[in-house]
Amino acid sequence: MENRIYNFNPGPAVLPLEVLKEAQSEMLNFKSSGMSVMEISHRSKPYEAVHNQAKFDIKELMGLGDDYEVLFIQGGASMQFTMVPQNFARDGKIGNYILSGSFATKAYQEAALLGDAHIAASSKDSNFKYIPKQNEIKLSKDAAYLHVCYNNTIFGTEYNYIPETNGIPLVADMSSDMLSRPLDFSKFDLIYAGVQKNLGPAGVCLVVAKKSFIENSPKSVPTMLRYDTYAKNNSLYNTPPAFGIYMVGKVAAWIKRQGGLAAMEKRNIHKAKLIYDIIDASTGFYRGHAEPDSRSYMNVTFRLPTEDLEAKFVKEALEHNLSGVKGHRSVGGLRTSLYNAMPLAGCEALADFMEKFKKNNA
Repeated sequence: MENRIYNFNPGPAVLPLEVLKEAQSEMLNFKSSGMSVMEISHRSKPYEAVHNQAKFDIKELMGLGDDYEVLFIQGGASMQFTMVPQNFARDGKIGNYILSGSFATKAYQEAALLGDAHIAASSKDSNFKYIPKQNEIKLSKDAAYLHVCYNNTIFGTEYNYIPETNGIPLVADMSSDMLSRPLDFSKFDLIYAGVQKNLGPAGVCLVVAKKSFIENSPKSVPTMLRYDTYAKNNSLYNTPPAFGIYMVGKVAAWIKRQGGLAAMEKRNIHKAKLIYDIIDASTGFYRGHAEPDSRSYMNVTFRLPTEDLEAKFVKEALEHNLSGVKGHRSVGGLRTSLYNAMPLAGCEALADFMEKFKKNNA
């Protein structure tokens, strides 16, 4: 359609074409208001309906009940790095962190700035090629919570289990795999996700948390950094990122129409397998960064024999309408992000290109 390309960028990332068309059709006149959704009051009935429907659909997709709250917060996932310890690492208890990549490390470093923080497990010694196993996790005696980054966008690794904490609250950054597969979300006390990777445009951080966990933030924490400020005011204490929330709601509704998280998982596994099979069958021409049992279904990271070939791959991929395949500078190589909205046809086109590129350059 209209010069659309396959967008493999890690974030901001691909959005469902159906959702983009819906937003386009409503852009100038939302719900017969004569205004864009970006122009109407966030206190109005039409916006309130958008806001609350998005919350409802997200909780329904996650299989969560009234004991969980959905919050929309600005500042991205990076602001959660400081909000989590400010709200919960108190009364002599400290945040515990599993270091499985760049963003997990940044979250730990932010907590350490505010006081003490504990590394419960780490895969840094392997340049984050794997997710630490359950038996590697060593919680401190004074643990306030265990924080994990569930999918590591830069390194292409993803948890295939939910860590057991024996009653210690579990906090997860799910920015790059949120709503991509079914999980027992009730085992998490707080989940946050910058939506620009898998759920919408940049500008919104989605937080889903147990009400009992967030209902009493410390009075010493500034107002806009307190979870209870958002919970008690339906995320409407100040003007919310209304257009971003509107888009997140449309993506959540789109996921429901596709068959929910089980259908997303089936499709995402199939898409990722197309690319991993090319890597595994390439006799070393393509070398995956992540260890096989830690591979992400969202972000596939790999290297080629030389950096010159990697640069050539990026250039020729774009000529074939395959955009955003360059790896992060800390890992190098190539990265293809296969979020929910990436169509199967895009992965088939990428797999075909990879086969031909190997044939022509091996």
